[in-house]
Amino acid sequence: MDYGDQRGIKGDALAAFVLAFLLAAAWSWRDWHQLSALRLPDTDDVMRLQQIRDWLGGQRFSDLAQHRLGFPPGVAMHWSRLPDLVPGGLIAGLTPFVGRHAAEIAAVIAWPALLLAMALLLIARIARALGGAEIARTALIVAAIAYPATTIFLPGRIDHHGLQIVLLLIVVHALVHVSDMSRGLTAGLAAALSIAIGLETLPLLAVAGIVLVVGWAWGRRGADDALMGFGIALAAGLLAANTVLKTEQFDFAACDGFTATVWRASQFAAFAPIVLSIAGYASARRDVRAGLAVALAVAAAWGLWLVAPACLSPYGGVDPLLARLWLDNVGEAQSLFAARPEVAIGYAGLMVAGIAASLWRWHSTRDGYWSVLLAFQIAALALSMAQLRGAYAGAILAAPALAAVIAAARRRGSAWLTAAWLGSAGMLYPLAATAFIPQPEVSAPASPAVQAGGGCTSPEALAEIGALAEGRLIAPLDLGAYALASSRLTVLGAPYHRNNKGNLAVYRFFLGTPDQARSIAGTWRIRYVALCSDSFVELGAGVTGDRRHLLAQLRQGRIPPWMRPIGQNSSGLSLFVVEPRLFASHSSR
Repeated sequence: MDYGDQRGIKGDALAAFVLAFLLAAAWSWRDWHQLSALRLPDTDDVMRLQQIRDWLGGQRFSDLAQHRLGFPPGVAMHWSRLPDLVPGGLIAGLTPFVGRHAAEIAAVIAWPALLLAMALLLIARIARALGGAEIARTALIVAAIAYPATTIFLPGRIDHHGLQIVLLLIVVHALVHVSDMSRGLTAGLAAALSIAIGLETLPLLAVAGIVLVVGWAWGRRGADDALMGFGIALAAGLLAANTVLKTEQFDFAACDGFTATVWRASQFAAFAPIVLSIAGYASARRDVRAGLAVALAVAAAWGLWLVAPACLSPYGGVDPLLARLWLDNVGEAQSLFAARPEVAIGYAGLMVAGIAASLWRWHSTRDGYWSVLLAFQIAALALSMAQLRGAYAGAILAAPALAAVIAAARRRGSAWLTAAWLGSAGMLYPLAATAFIPQPEVSAPASPAVQAGGGCTSPEALAEIGALAEGRLIAPLDLGAYALASSRLTVLGAPYHRNNKGNLAVYRFFLGTPDQARSIAGTWRIRYVALCSDSFVELGAGVTGDRRHLLAQLRQGRIPPWMRPIGQNSSGLSLFVVEPRLFASHSSR
């Protein structure tokens, strides 16, 4: 590495960390009312914080069950302990000096900021590898405003999505350089860590394998070593993860996280590049290598079907009623085509612009490494067509090519430069879509008592829940996650697909008759009921307005005799206590 390269790396790192610090400071100032009360942006973030608290409070490192959720003894979460390590370490290290609350605030701000800095640095390095110093710093700025990718690095976003994006960028960075063993090892290890965290980016990691195999079949210099390194690191990394990160829920029969099923399938797939690399020594002919790759791909697909048939339907264990009422309405799990137009444009706009820019760069330069980036971008778009969360990767991967467009526009004058920046500003796509697309009217709930105040998960509302004595709470799923982290209550439902029994009971309680709800409350020994002003609005007025349902009756102020309103009913939250005699009457049946 020459002096210029060292200066470039140091400059990129300084720019990335300074920009990440400034953004984190601005975002924290804007959201301080929420952050200071540890009201985090997403249910997964607040549940991650609770998992860390449980671990630091004495729960075993290998036990990722949430014991205060659902049917006793709790729900076996599909998560990994790996994303807990840094925020957990920050909390443990800072608590003796500043106290637990301040330590948690510092951790939920610092960890996303660090991930953002690493992501920006990696984008700058990818851009420098593809287009040189001219586009590196511009790509860094484009990535910093690359909606929706920026949303997973906001203060409080301590869930695993940001870490997985960083690991994906490590893979991409390794593959846009001349192939060698070290690049393959780096990509394979990053892929193994990502799989150990979760499966959201698995289709994009598969693209890495395809890119390496195509390079090997084409006879690209160093491709044999890179393919071998990728397979070795992937297999070794997964073996290490099985030793260090294996949870007590590892044998849960599902393909929704780092389970035994996923581990077997991943190890099986990891040996494919090793076998191909060894077989490549027999012939350097492209047609022979292509034939070997196709044959092994067919064999691997057949083997995976035998080893892990559950992976054909990762959410197959979700009750069909829950899938229809809840899972189909989860925002980031929706298809791009099922989303509202303004949401689809906001999520896909920058991604599509980035694909067009990468196509232009590939056509203009004939540089095959642009095609590597393009392959990941197209895969992210395809993933978004199934689940919107694919747009996180697609948006940030657009930055290098869009930076190249800006560099070219800079040479053509200010009008071109302005247009290029407007097309590269990811935050403008949702704003423009919202401004120009008519918004549907949303009918307001009927009861003023339930409507009062603001957000149902505001710090004020969660403080009301936190003041309740111990007992079991039934609440809409999203509120359930926040209630779990803000109180000592046990919670029946939260937005996690393994909690079939508890989540079903929540929907049947609110969407059933008062008598049916009474039976559920007695069976589960419910002590508290919580309801938000906008709960279940995604199901439509035909469901939420049915006067036979407990939900509609509560909103009309018709409270059954076995429930009693409590609290201030502020901030859009209505709280009720279930009369204790209900349990006695239910037990006597």
